[in-house]
Amino acid sequence: QVQLVESGGGLVQAGGSLRLSCAASGGAVSSYDMAWFRQAPGEGRKLLTAGPIGRTTYYVDSVRGRFTFSRDNAKNTVFLQMNSLKTEDTAVYYCAAAKSNSRWFDRSVYKYWGQGTQVTVSS
Repeated sequence: QVQLVESGGGLVQAGGSLRLSCAASGGAVSSYDMAWFRQAPGEGRKLLTAGPIGRTTYYVDSVRGRFTFSRDNAKNTVFLQMNSLKTEDTAVYYCAAAKSNSRWFDRSVYKYWGQGTQVTVSS
């Protein structure tokens, strides 16, 4: 059973940066498709970026060029570096893991989730 714990959220001004971490236990991040999702108030949980095993890292258009997904296998942790933050980036951010799957873009294949970390961007 993989357990994921996110950290690094907080309050930041627009234009600022945050780095989220997702520490895994019970499984190696190198063996799973890992992804970051976010859920804004009143909205569903949406995929932001994914690092599927053996595939190119994916970014949704709204964060491409501002957010960077990375994976540190030695630390068994994935990261989300967020730059040039906007007020519309305000949400709860979740990391998730799935056994390698061709449908890595589908939220339903992710069986392991962190508890979420709040990111609030002020104007």
